[in-house]
Amino acid sequence: MQSTARSKPTHFSRRRMARSTGIFLIALGLNHPTNAMAQTSPAPRSDESNPPSSEPSNVVAPRLEQFVSAPYPPEAQKKGIEGNVVLQLDISDTGQVSRAVVVNPAGHGFDEAATEAALRFRFSPAQRDGKPVAARILYRYNFTLQPVAAPSDVAAQEPTPLRNLSGQVRTSEGDVPLAGALVTIRGSDGAEHEITTGEDGRWAFEDLAAGVYSVRVQAPGFEALEVQEQVDADALTEVVYRVVTQGVLEVLIQGKRPAREVTKRTVEKREIEKIPGTSGDALRSIQNFPGVARPPGIAGMLIVRGSSPGDTDVFIDGTLVPLIYHFGGLSSVVPTELLERIDFYPGNFSVQYGRVLGGIVDVGIRSPKSDGYHGMVQVDLIDTRALLEGPVPFVDGWSFAIAGRRSWFDAWLGPVLREAGASVTAAPVYYDYQVIAETKPTARSSLRFGFLGSDDRLEILTREASEVDPILSGNIRMQTSFWNLFGRYENDLSDAIRLTSVTAWGSQILEFGVGTLYFELTNYPFTNRTEVTYRTGARATVHAGVDLLWSEAQVKALVPQPPRAGEPDPGPFASKPPMATAQDFTIFRPAGYVEIELTPQERLKLVPGMRADYARDIEAWDLSPRLNARYALIQEYPSTTLKGGIGLFHRPPELNESSPPFGTPGLRSNRSIHYSLGVEQDISRKVDVSVEGFFKRQDLLVGAAPSETGLFEYNNLGRGYVIGSEMLLRYKPDERFFGWIAYTLSRAVIRDQPDREARLANFDQTHILTALGSYKLGRGWEFGARFRLVSGNPETPIVGSLYNANSGSYAPLEGTINSRRVEPFHQLDLRVDKMWKFEAWKLSAYLDVQNVYYSQSVEGYQYNFNYTQRTAVTGLPIIPSIGLRGDF
Repeated sequence: MQSTARSKPTHFSRRRMARSTGIFLIALGLNHPTNAMAQTSPAPRSDESNPPSSEPSNVVAPRLEQFVSAPYPPEAQKKGIEGNVVLQLDISDTGQVSRAVVVNPAGHGFDEAATEAALRFRFSPAQRDGKPVAARILYRYNFTLQPVAAPSDVAAQEPTPLRNLSGQVRTSEGDVPLAGALVTIRGSDGAEHEITTGEDGRWAFEDLAAGVYSVRVQAPGFEALEVQEQVDADALTEVVYRVVTQGVLEVLIQGKRPAREVTKRTVEKREIEKIPGTSGDALRSIQNFPGVARPPGIAGMLIVRGSSPGDTDVFIDGTLVPLIYHFGGLSSVVPTELLERIDFYPGNFSVQYGRVLGGIVDVGIRSPKSDGYHGMVQVDLIDTRALLEGPVPFVDGWSFAIAGRRSWFDAWLGPVLREAGASVTAAPVYYDYQVIAETKPTARSSLRFGFLGSDDRLEILTREASEVDPILSGNIRMQTSFWNLFGRYENDLSDAIRLTSVTAWGSQILEFGVGTLYFELTNYPFTNRTEVTYRTGARATVHAGVDLLWSEAQVKALVPQPPRAGEPDPGPFASKPPMATAQDFTIFRPAGYVEIELTPQERLKLVPGMRADYARDIEAWDLSPRLNARYALIQEYPSTTLKGGIGLFHRPPELNESSPPFGTPGLRSNRSIHYSLGVEQDISRKVDVSVEGFFKRQDLLVGAAPSETGLFEYNNLGRGYVIGSEMLLRYKPDERFFGWIAYTLSRAVIRDQPDREARLANFDQTHILTALGSYKLGRGWEFGARFRLVSGNPETPIVGSLYNANSGSYAPLEGTINSRRVEPFHQLDLRVDKMWKFEAWKLSAYLDVQNVYYSQSVEGYQYNFNYTQRTAVTGLPIIPSIGLRGDF
């Protein structure tokens, strides 16, 4: 905020003044952000793809030549309200502002006024090596009511030095005042003035002539900060600069919560890399959020708010992929180093997504670096990965990134298993790869091509036959793999219209075999997701798009017919006649949607939307209306925000459910209605809390019932619900510490058929508690811990058995489905990091230990041949992972 420096009483007149301050944060030509920050509230951090670096001497920043005064919002002027708006401006190589986006809103009509004025600014373009290039800056637009002295006091005022540019220098980590920093300003005439900050980090200049000044802040151990400030001769410009420690860059995977969803979880890069038990894997950090259940055993699944794993879709750079984690959940299929953002929606998500009832994970891949060649190599006991990126040789304007990972714990785990005399003597093998190439055809557009894939396979020979099912012996094989070739195009067609389109084609393979039984699914999906955004005015934005899925699939199988959901197991596979099938399928599922972001008043955001899906395999349309809302109860710090939503969601039946010989034609889509209501509250500058209640009513669920053939057929008679609440108490990262406590209380119930009793869902977990934190000890050392306490998974008791003379084995007699639980799960994970910095590269070492005190948590039970005795099947033992990583 700006204020007068006069000592006499002042009175606000009806005159108003809107002034602006440029904050240059982004390196030139290639739109790479630097680490500079200057604003009156904590600044958003730069993107990971653009690490801090000193600006080369042959780079010239853009300079404001034509300033346009914004009209002062009448309502704010009437109430005597002032405000500061921070805008992100895209400046073309001709000096025109091609795009203006509000990144730090002020409300009260200031945001719209500043945006419209900034789009008419004129700059001298940025230059690199003497050539004009495009640039991106942050620009602060200040709205102040100009105070004027009362008429009776004018004659009595004595001339005094006027302090018209002052501020404070603080550290970005911890927001601590920084003493001894050198602040240098240079006016348009080339004259320079210097001052050193005091113990409170403050500084001030007096009697400066009106104009634009270049400001440079320097302090030992911190990156230099360069900005431009607009100074008035008769008013005070007051700013706060936050400087970043040299060599340290904390990157927000995603910034502010978007308006199109009620709840979206985000984490910072330092949190991702240092969370114990994740080995620095960004996508594994999702498992620590509220609403995410612990998967059974070493299954690499996402279970969101009581829904089945198949009810959560994963997108990578806008393309749908079949899995997010490698076998056992030990790592994800995309390395953290390539990520730009992770958007996780646990429910009530936008109409741009569909065909699922649970949640959405949308992962964005960042732009490759183009300021030289960079790379990374990391080796630990689980896998090895590498990354190389930079400009494409001999091709102007293109940059690339290539990365890969391969597990190698099979090399040491196999001998360990053989030495221990285990019946299984092989470990799984996985690898993934990513290739990205990107260019900017114009200052307002970008074009990207990518090729990414993953492969997990396990093939073992068991030494002993199963007592319960003799057929489960011999060769056991499993493979899941996919690859995607995609292209993404983005273009700001005008200041009000934006086009985004992603097209992909790929392959997905799922194979499983036990002895003579097998199941093979090969899928070749083609997808397109295109959206047009139109900003109709200051209070409305329209999003309209299409979401197309077309696929050719082949299924080959020799498997016994499974029992009905909720029915007891009829016995071992050996007693069931196998069914063989080999079929080709064509899947066509187009969808369209329209969504409007409305701001009827400053505090309220409404997002109504409608989605229409068609599934050719069941020949049916599904309409999904949704509404999300956010209301800022208190806008100023400490802010309080209310949020809520309601929406209809559909998921088409699986192919094996709707297509012969296993499926039943004529099914409809599964359906769910999501309700949610919550609040977000600032407790302090570093601590905030979010509490949310949710309810999902499910019907038309696909289930199975006896048929006239004596087997079974599918229908839509299943019902169920999920009810619960979530809490996230978070301490945001500072220079030493970060951490959070997440707690979920929920209950998921399902009734498979009208004539059957309601039961707990297979993935119901009543209590889920996660507490984690990490602390920097100094000298490159950091220590972290994570503790989890989770209710045991539901379990169906075995109450007896019957002897089957035909197969010579026993069939179990089951009690009430999911009427018991296994013992609660609890586990402590620890992590220690050490970093060494060199002139051109850095080396990191870490020890990540999962299950430190060797908690033998029960995952289920294994029975003997006649089901009279059982043995607990426990989870993973202590898993230490020692790793080294080098970056250049």
